[in-house]
Amino acid sequence: MKKIMVILLALAAAGSFVGCTKKEAANSGSAQAAAGLKIGIVTTSGVDDKSFGQDCYNGILDFIKSNSEATVTPVKEPDISKVLDAVADVIADYDVLVLPGFQFAPVGQLLLDNPDRKVILVDTAPTDAAGKTIELDNVYSMQFHEEESGFFAGIAAALETKTGKVAVVNGIAFPSNVNYQYGFMSGVNYANKHYGVNVQCVALPSYSGTDVTGKAVGGNYIGGFADEATGKVIGSALIDQGADVLFVAAGSSGNGVFTAAKEANGVALVGVDVDQYDDGFKGSENIILTSGLKVMHSNVTKQLQAIKDGTFKGKNETLGASTDSTGYVSAQGRHKLSANTLSKLQEAYGLLKAGTIVPAANFNGHTPENFPGL
Repeated sequence: MKKIMVILLALAAAGSFVGCTKKEAANSGSAQAAAGLKIGIVTTSGVDDKSFGQDCYNGILDFIKSNSEATVTPVKEPDISKVLDAVADVIADYDVLVLPGFQFAPVGQLLLDNPDRKVILVDTAPTDAAGKTIELDNVYSMQFHEEESGFFAGIAAALETKTGKVAVVNGIAFPSNVNYQYGFMSGVNYANKHYGVNVQCVALPSYSGTDVTGKAVGGNYIGGFADEATGKVIGSALIDQGADVLFVAAGSSGNGVFTAAKEANGVALVGVDVDQYDDGFKGSENIILTSGLKVMHSNVTKQLQAIKDGTFKGKNETLGASTDSTGYVSAQGRHKLSANTLSKLQEAYGLLKAGTIVPAANFNGHTPENFPGL
């Protein structure tokens, strides 16, 4: 009997220990929930670049407005070669990282080794150590049909130019940037064929781009996303060659192009990624015709909310006009387009959304001179 009592007491103690452990775990989970998501965002151009990085950051801020317990910390690493080290240095410090840019693709291998950390990748899918695209349960990657927004920018530029010469300026020939370039050139060619204009895309051979496969893609590439000085050099050179409308997709480097345009006379700009109208003021004048949109902020907010709600699912997606994730600014008071240009853009938008028009992109098999709908 004494032996049985000892066993029962031991079992009771064990049950008490297990119950206490479960309670502690529950309290720990509640504490973590109360503390909110710790969010980090790593960029090369900063979260104040008035473009790509800032729009992703605004998506985080929108999430925090509805989830005040969440926090965000920006990390800037302008050196492309060091961005993966920057992520590795901070990945253990945050529940989720937002990583905007193709340069973050190789982070896939790091995330295989850190399955408890969630990442929102923008503009790229994750790759493994061999450079192969992979899909991970802890990574949501959003890519965009930038060629669609570039297409609208090209049409707008071609219909609004006074000199018959326009240009696109990019940061680095990552797929997203080449998509913008090819889409822009497609739009110019479409306007030339269908809208009775004769417009030339100006390119500087010394700043020609080479994409990630080693293929020459032409265009005007600054070589980085945080080099305003070179941006101004390229912008000034294009203006000197007669280009009076510049489409700028270059992160903070694009600020230099903006400066060149404001110092010149009769030059207009097309913004990128976000509505850049407020950056176009030149005294009482505004030189932003419109902006080609890539709607990142709402998609970042959506994924952060899914993480908080426990409904997050890792996947690789490409977003476009069909989900209202690409387009152009047409809101009254936020553009300088003529009624005729707006009408032509609306017409082209309908054809693109229906699939009749498919602008050229870096890897979709089409060229700016030969694409469906041209």
